[in-house]
Amino acid sequence: MAKNENLSSAKNAKNDEFYTQYADIQKEVNAYLEYNPDVFRGKTVLLPCDDPEWSNFTKFFAQNFENFGLKKLISTSYAIESKNYKSDWQPTLFETENPIFNADKSRVKGKIFILDHDTNQNGKIDIDDLEWNYMEGDGDFRSPEVKKLRDEADVIVTNPPFSLFREFMAWIMEAEKSFLILGNMNAISYKEIFPLIKQNKIWLGIVSGVKEYKRPNGESQKMGNTNWFTNLDHGRRHQPIQLMTMADNIKFSKHDEIRGKNYRHYENYDAIDIPYTDAIPSDFEGNMGVPITFLDKYCPEQFEIIGHPHGDYGLEIGLTPFPKYLKKLNKGLRNGDLYYLDNEGNPILPYRRILIRKKQ
Repeated sequence: MAKNENLSSAKNAKNDEFYTQYADIQKEVNAYLEYNPDVFRGKTVLLPCDDPEWSNFTKFFAQNFENFGLKKLISTSYAIESKNYKSDWQPTLFETENPIFNADKSRVKGKIFILDHDTNQNGKIDIDDLEWNYMEGDGDFRSPEVKKLRDEADVIVTNPPFSLFREFMAWIMEAEKSFLILGNMNAISYKEIFPLIKQNKIWLGIVSGVKEYKRPNGESQKMGNTNWFTNLDHGRRHQPIQLMTMADNIKFSKHDEIRGKNYRHYENYDAIDIPYTDAIPSDFEGNMGVPITFLDKYCPEQFEIIGHPHGDYGLEIGLTPFPKYLKKLNKGLRNGDLYYLDNEGNPILPYRRILIRKKQ
Protein backbone atom coordinates (compact mmCIF):
# COMPACT_ATOMS: atom_id res chain seq x y z
CA MET A 1 0.00 0.00 0.00
CA ALA A 2 1.32 3.48 -0.88
CA LYS A 3 2.31 5.76 1.99
CA ASN A 4 -0.42 8.32 1.23
CA GLU A 5 -2.96 5.50 1.07
CA ASN A 6 -1.82 4.40 4.54
CA LEU A 7 -2.67 7.83 5.86
CA SER A 8 -6.04 7.97 4.10
CA SER A 9 -6.96 4.47 5.22
CA ALA A 10 -6.12 5.30 8.82
CA LYS A 11 -8.26 8.42 8.65
CA ASN A 12 -11.24 6.66 7.06
CA ALA A 13 -11.08 3.70 9.43
CA LYS A 14 -10.60 5.97 12.45
CA ASN A 15 -7.41 3.99 13.16
CA ASP A 16 -5.60 6.80 14.95
CA GLU A 17 -2.89 4.97 16.88
CA PHE A 18 0.40 6.22 15.44
CA TYR A 19 3.25 7.40 17.67
CA THR A 20 5.49 10.22 16.47
CA GLN A 21 9.23 9.63 16.38
CA TYR A 22 11.41 11.51 18.89
CA ALA A 23 13.74 12.81 16.14
CA ASP A 24 10.81 14.36 14.22
CA ILE A 25 9.62 16.20 17.33
CA GLN A 26 13.12 17.37 18.18
CA LYS A 27 13.88 18.67 14.68
CA GLU A 28 10.62 20.59 14.49
CA VAL A 29 10.69 22.11 17.97
CA ASN A 30 14.33 23.14 17.64
CA ALA A 31 13.41 25.34 14.68
CA TYR A 32 11.09 27.44 16.86
CA LEU A 33 13.69 27.66 19.60
CA GLU A 34 16.29 28.90 17.10
CA TYR A 35 13.90 31.67 16.06
CA ASN A 36 12.79 32.47 19.62
CA PRO A 37 14.72 30.79 22.48
CA ASP A 38 11.96 31.84 24.91
CA VAL A 39 9.04 30.41 22.91
CA PHE A 40 8.17 28.00 25.77
CA ARG A 41 9.65 29.92 28.69
CA GLY A 42 7.22 30.35 31.58
CA LYS A 43 4.55 28.47 29.63
CA THR A 44 2.25 25.59 30.46
CA VAL A 45 2.40 22.99 27.68
CA LEU A 46 -0.50 20.55 27.19
CA LEU A 47 -0.14 17.25 25.33
CA PRO A 48 -3.82 16.21 25.14
CA CYS A 49 -3.70 13.18 22.82
CA ASP A 50 -0.90 11.14 24.32
CA ASP A 51 -0.19 7.81 25.90
CA PRO A 52 2.36 9.29 28.29
CA GLU A 53 4.04 5.96 29.07
CA TRP A 54 4.81 5.56 25.35
CA SER A 55 4.65 9.07 23.98
CA ASN A 56 7.78 10.72 22.61
CA PHE A 57 6.04 14.09 23.05
CA THR A 58 5.89 13.56 26.82
CA LYS A 59 9.44 12.20 26.90
CA PHE A 60 10.82 15.11 24.84
CA PHE A 61 9.23 17.93 26.80
CA ALA A 62 9.85 16.28 30.18
CA GLN A 63 13.54 15.78 29.41
CA ASN A 64 13.84 19.41 28.26
CA PHE A 65 11.66 20.93 30.99
CA GLU A 66 14.42 23.11 32.45
CA ASN A 67 16.16 23.81 29.12
CA PHE A 68 12.93 25.25 27.71
CA GLY A 69 12.07 27.07 30.93
CA LEU A 70 8.65 25.45 31.18
CA LYS A 71 6.28 26.39 33.97
CA LYS A 72 4.24 23.17 33.76
CA LEU A 73 3.83 20.12 31.53
CA ILE A 74 0.48 18.32 31.33
CA SER A 75 0.01 15.12 29.36
CA THR A 76 -3.23 13.15 29.10
CA SER A 77 -4.18 9.78 27.63
CA TYR A 78 -7.36 8.29 26.23
CA ALA A 79 -8.75 5.19 27.98
CA ILE A 80 -7.93 1.94 26.20
CA GLU A 81 -11.57 0.78 26.21
CA SER A 82 -12.63 3.98 24.42
CA LYS A 83 -10.20 3.60 21.49
CA ASN A 84 -11.19 2.35 18.08
CA TYR A 85 -7.92 0.48 17.81
CA LYS A 86 -8.10 -2.82 19.70
CA SER A 87 -4.98 -4.71 20.75
CA ASP A 88 -3.64 -7.12 23.34
CA TRP A 89 -3.08 -4.23 25.70
CA GLN A 90 -1.45 -4.69 29.07
CA PRO A 91 -0.73 -1.93 31.63
CA THR A 92 2.93 -1.00 31.95
CA LEU A 93 5.10 -1.70 34.97
CA PHE A 94 5.22 2.05 35.46
CA GLU A 95 1.51 1.90 36.20
CA THR A 96 1.13 -1.44 37.93
CA GLU A 97 3.97 -0.82 40.39
CA ASN A 98 2.47 2.47 41.53
CA PRO A 99 0.40 2.34 44.77
CA ILE A 100 -2.56 4.03 43.05
CA PHE A 101 -2.85 1.34 40.35
CA ASN A 102 -6.42 0.15 39.87
CA ALA A 103 -7.02 -2.59 37.29
CA ASP A 104 -10.64 -1.58 36.69
CA LYS A 105 -9.87 2.12 36.25
CA SER A 106 -6.89 1.35 34.03
CA ARG A 107 -9.08 0.25 31.12
CA VAL A 108 -11.85 2.85 31.30
CA LYS A 109 -10.22 6.00 32.66
CA GLY A 110 -7.80 8.35 31.00
CA LYS A 111 -4.59 9.22 32.79
CA ILE A 112 -3.08 12.62 33.50
CA PHE A 113 0.65 13.20 33.97
CA ILE A 114 1.88 16.47 35.46
CA LEU A 115 5.41 17.82 35.74
CA ASP A 116 5.93 21.11 37.57
CA HIS A 117 8.38 20.58 40.44
CA ASP A 118 11.30 18.52 41.70
CA THR A 119 9.45 15.63 43.32
CA ASN A 120 12.51 13.45 44.05
CA GLN A 121 14.56 16.32 45.46
CA ASN A 122 17.59 15.70 43.24
CA GLY A 123 18.01 19.34 42.29
CA LYS A 124 16.45 19.25 38.81
CA ILE A 125 13.07 18.86 37.18
CA ASP A 126 12.97 16.12 34.56
CA ILE A 127 11.08 13.05 33.41
CA ASP A 128 11.69 11.26 36.74
CA ASP A 129 9.53 13.88 38.46
CA LEU A 130 6.36 13.13 36.47
CA GLU A 131 3.35 12.48 38.70
CA TRP A 132 0.23 10.75 37.42
CA ASN A 133 -3.29 9.85 38.36
CA TYR A 134 -6.48 8.56 36.79
CA MET A 135 -8.83 11.10 35.27
CA GLU A 136 -12.52 11.34 36.10
CA GLY A 137 -13.45 10.44 32.52
CA ASP A 138 -11.90 8.60 29.59
CA GLY A 139 -9.56 11.46 28.59
CA ASP A 140 -11.38 12.49 25.40
CA PHE A 141 -10.11 15.95 24.40
CA ARG A 142 -13.71 17.10 23.95
CA SER A 143 -14.65 16.36 27.58
CA PRO A 144 -15.14 19.24 30.06
CA GLU A 145 -12.25 17.80 32.06
CA VAL A 146 -9.73 18.12 29.23
CA LYS A 147 -11.23 21.43 28.04
CA LYS A 148 -10.41 22.82 31.46
CA LEU A 149 -6.79 21.73 30.99
CA ARG A 150 -6.82 23.33 27.53
CA ASP A 151 -7.95 26.62 29.02
CA GLU A 152 -5.12 26.45 31.56
CA ALA A 153 -2.46 25.79 28.94
CA ASP A 154 -0.47 28.32 26.90
CA VAL A 155 0.72 25.94 24.16
CA ILE A 156 -0.82 22.71 22.83
CA VAL A 157 1.47 20.18 21.15
CA THR A 158 0.42 16.76 19.89
CA ASN A 159 -0.33 14.34 17.06
CA PRO A 160 -4.16 14.43 17.16
CA PRO A 161 -6.39 11.63 15.82
CA PHE A 162 -6.32 11.68 12.01
CA SER A 163 -10.09 11.19 11.85
CA LEU A 164 -10.78 14.16 14.16
CA PHE A 165 -8.35 16.75 12.76
CA ARG A 166 -11.07 19.29 11.84
CA GLU A 167 -12.72 19.00 15.22
CA PHE A 168 -9.42 19.16 17.07
CA MET A 169 -8.34 22.31 15.22
CA ALA A 170 -11.68 23.97 16.01
CA TRP A 171 -11.18 22.94 19.66
CA ILE A 172 -7.84 24.79 19.71
CA MET A 173 -9.00 27.86 17.82
CA GLU A 174 -12.04 28.21 20.09
CA ALA A 175 -9.67 28.74 23.02
CA GLU A 176 -7.25 30.92 21.00
CA LYS A 177 -4.22 28.87 22.04
CA SER A 178 -0.75 28.60 20.55
CA PHE A 179 -0.22 25.15 19.07
CA LEU A 180 2.01 22.77 17.14
CA ILE A 181 0.23 19.69 15.78
CA LEU A 182 0.67 17.07 13.09
CA GLY A 183 -1.84 16.50 10.30
CA ASN A 184 -2.44 15.34 6.76
CA MET A 185 -1.21 17.85 4.16
CA ASN A 186 -4.63 17.52 2.48
CA ALA A 187 -6.12 19.28 5.52
CA ILE A 188 -5.05 22.50 3.78
CA SER A 189 -8.10 22.05 1.56
CA TYR A 190 -10.61 21.59 4.39
CA LYS A 191 -13.21 24.32 4.55
CA GLU A 192 -12.45 24.71 8.26
CA ILE A 193 -8.69 25.04 7.69
CA PHE A 194 -7.97 26.93 4.46
CA PRO A 195 -9.58 30.24 5.55
CA LEU A 196 -7.30 30.21 8.62
CA ILE A 197 -4.25 29.75 6.37
CA LYS A 198 -5.40 32.50 4.02
CA GLN A 199 -5.90 34.87 6.99
CA ASN A 200 -2.43 34.05 8.34
CA LYS A 201 -3.90 32.65 11.55
CA ILE A 202 -2.19 29.30 11.04
CA TRP A 203 0.63 28.10 8.78
CA LEU A 204 2.78 25.09 8.04
CA GLY A 205 5.71 24.11 10.21
CA ILE A 206 9.22 23.11 9.20
CA VAL A 207 9.37 19.36 8.55
CA SER A 208 7.01 18.01 5.89
CA GLY A 209 6.68 14.92 3.73
CA VAL A 210 7.15 11.26 4.60
CA LYS A 211 7.47 10.45 8.28
CA GLU A 212 7.85 7.16 10.07
CA TYR A 213 5.47 6.42 12.91
CA LYS A 214 5.19 3.58 15.40
CA ARG A 215 2.10 1.42 15.78
CA PRO A 216 0.99 0.23 19.25
CA ASN A 217 2.44 -3.21 18.46
CA GLY A 218 5.87 -1.65 17.89
CA GLU A 219 5.84 -1.95 14.10
CA SER A 220 7.05 0.99 12.02
CA GLN A 221 4.82 2.52 9.38
CA LYS A 222 5.66 5.29 6.96
CA MET A 223 3.10 7.95 6.15
CA GLY A 224 3.45 10.35 3.25
CA ASN A 225 1.91 13.76 2.88
CA THR A 226 2.03 14.72 6.57
CA ASN A 227 2.97 18.10 7.95
CA TRP A 228 3.08 20.23 11.07
CA PHE A 229 0.42 22.92 11.47
CA THR A 230 1.11 25.78 13.85
CA ASN A 231 0.67 29.42 14.82
CA LEU A 232 4.13 29.58 16.42
CA ASP A 233 6.47 31.75 14.40
CA HIS A 234 9.62 30.37 12.81
CA GLY A 235 12.40 31.84 10.71
CA ARG A 236 11.81 29.97 7.47
CA ARG A 237 8.36 31.50 7.22
CA HIS A 238 9.95 34.93 6.64
CA GLN A 239 12.54 33.86 4.07
CA PRO A 240 11.52 34.96 0.55
CA ILE A 241 11.64 32.27 -2.13
CA GLN A 242 14.55 32.86 -4.53
CA LEU A 243 13.06 33.00 -8.03
CA MET A 244 14.00 33.67 -11.67
CA THR A 245 12.27 36.06 -14.02
CA MET A 246 9.70 34.70 -16.47
CA ALA A 247 12.15 35.04 -19.36
CA ASP A 248 14.86 33.16 -17.47
CA ASN A 249 12.42 30.43 -16.47
CA ILE A 250 11.40 29.88 -20.07
CA LYS A 251 15.04 29.81 -21.13
CA PHE A 252 16.72 27.92 -18.28
CA SER A 253 14.08 26.05 -16.22
CA LYS A 254 14.88 22.45 -15.32
CA HIS A 255 11.22 21.56 -15.92
CA ASP A 256 10.20 20.41 -19.40
CA GLU A 257 6.74 21.94 -18.94
CA ILE A 258 8.34 25.39 -18.62
CA ARG A 259 11.60 25.43 -20.59
CA GLY A 260 11.10 26.72 -24.12
CA LYS A 261 7.35 27.19 -23.63
CA ASN A 262 4.94 29.91 -22.55
CA TYR A 263 3.09 29.73 -19.24
CA ARG A 264 -0.48 28.55 -19.73
CA HIS A 265 -3.36 30.89 -18.91
CA TYR A 266 -6.53 29.54 -17.33
CA GLU A 267 -9.72 29.65 -19.36
CA ASN A 268 -12.04 30.51 -16.47
CA TYR A 269 -9.90 32.83 -14.31
CA ASP A 270 -7.41 35.59 -15.03
CA ALA A 271 -4.28 33.79 -13.84
CA ILE A 272 -1.40 31.71 -15.19
CA ASP A 273 -0.66 28.13 -14.19
CA ILE A 274 2.58 27.45 -12.30
CA PRO A 275 3.23 23.68 -12.07
CA TYR A 276 6.23 24.02 -9.72
CA THR A 277 6.95 26.45 -6.90
CA ASP A 278 10.48 27.14 -8.18
CA ALA A 279 8.97 28.15 -11.54
CA ILE A 280 7.08 31.14 -10.10
CA PRO A 281 8.26 34.18 -12.15
CA SER A 282 9.79 36.85 -9.92
CA ASP A 283 8.61 39.64 -12.24
CA PHE A 284 4.98 38.59 -12.81
CA GLU A 285 2.48 40.95 -11.16
CA GLY A 286 -0.74 39.07 -11.92
CA ASN A 287 -2.54 36.12 -10.35
CA MET A 288 -0.94 32.67 -10.35
CA GLY A 289 -2.14 29.17 -9.59
CA VAL A 290 0.56 27.26 -7.68
CA PRO A 291 0.72 23.74 -6.16
CA ILE A 292 -0.40 23.38 -2.54
CA THR A 293 3.20 22.42 -1.71
CA PHE A 294 3.93 26.14 -2.21
CA LEU A 295 2.75 26.56 1.39
CA ASP A 296 5.90 24.76 2.58
CA LYS A 297 7.86 27.80 1.39
CA TYR A 298 5.23 30.52 1.67
CA CYS A 299 6.52 33.87 2.91
CA PRO A 300 3.62 36.22 3.80
CA GLU A 301 5.79 39.28 3.18
CA GLN A 302 6.43 38.10 -0.41
CA PHE A 303 3.06 36.73 -1.56
CA GLU A 304 -0.64 37.10 -0.84
CA ILE A 305 -2.99 34.11 -0.91
CA ILE A 306 -6.12 34.83 -2.97
CA GLY A 307 -8.05 31.61 -2.62
CA HIS A 308 -8.42 27.89 -3.20
CA PRO A 309 -9.93 27.42 -6.67
CA HIS A 310 -11.81 24.14 -6.37
CA GLY A 311 -15.56 23.57 -6.32
CA ASP A 312 -17.48 25.95 -4.06
CA TYR A 313 -14.24 27.76 -3.13
CA GLY A 314 -13.66 28.57 -6.79
CA LEU A 315 -17.21 29.84 -7.34
CA GLU A 316 -16.81 32.15 -4.35
CA ILE A 317 -13.76 33.85 -5.87
CA GLY A 318 -15.32 34.23 -9.32
CA LEU A 319 -14.26 31.28 -11.49
CA THR A 320 -16.58 31.27 -14.50
CA PRO A 321 -18.55 28.08 -15.31
CA PHE A 322 -17.13 25.96 -18.12
CA PRO A 323 -18.98 25.36 -21.44
CA LYS A 324 -21.03 22.17 -21.36
CA TYR A 325 -19.25 20.66 -24.35
CA LEU A 326 -16.02 20.53 -22.36
CA LYS A 327 -17.59 18.15 -19.85
CA LYS A 328 -17.64 15.51 -22.59
CA LEU A 329 -13.91 15.95 -23.08
CA ASN A 330 -13.02 15.84 -19.36
CA LYS A 331 -15.61 14.34 -17.04
CA GLY A 332 -13.60 15.48 -14.02
CA LEU A 333 -14.43 19.13 -14.61
CA ARG A 334 -16.65 20.81 -12.04
CA ASN A 335 -17.88 24.39 -11.95
CA GLY A 336 -15.50 26.19 -9.64
CA ASP A 337 -12.40 24.26 -10.75
CA LEU A 338 -9.52 25.87 -12.62
CA TYR A 339 -8.76 24.53 -16.08
CA TYR A 340 -6.71 25.40 -19.15
CA LEU A 341 -6.69 23.99 -22.70
CA ASP A 342 -3.87 21.89 -24.11
CA ASN A 343 -2.57 22.26 -27.67
CA GLU A 344 -5.41 20.08 -28.99
CA GLY A 345 -8.07 22.12 -27.21
CA ASN A 346 -8.73 19.54 -24.49
CA PRO A 347 -9.52 20.90 -21.01
CA ILE A 348 -6.84 20.11 -18.43
CA LEU A 349 -7.62 20.20 -14.73
CA PRO A 350 -4.36 20.86 -12.84
CA TYR A 351 -3.88 19.12 -9.52
CA ARG A 352 -4.58 21.09 -6.31
CA ARG A 353 -3.77 24.73 -6.95
CA ILE A 354 -3.76 27.77 -4.67
CA LEU A 355 -4.17 31.22 -6.18
CA ILE A 356 -1.56 33.76 -5.14
CA ARG A 357 -0.15 37.08 -6.24
CA LYS A 358 3.02 38.97 -5.47
CA LYS A 359 2.85 41.53 -2.68
CA GLN A 360 3.09 45.03 -4.13
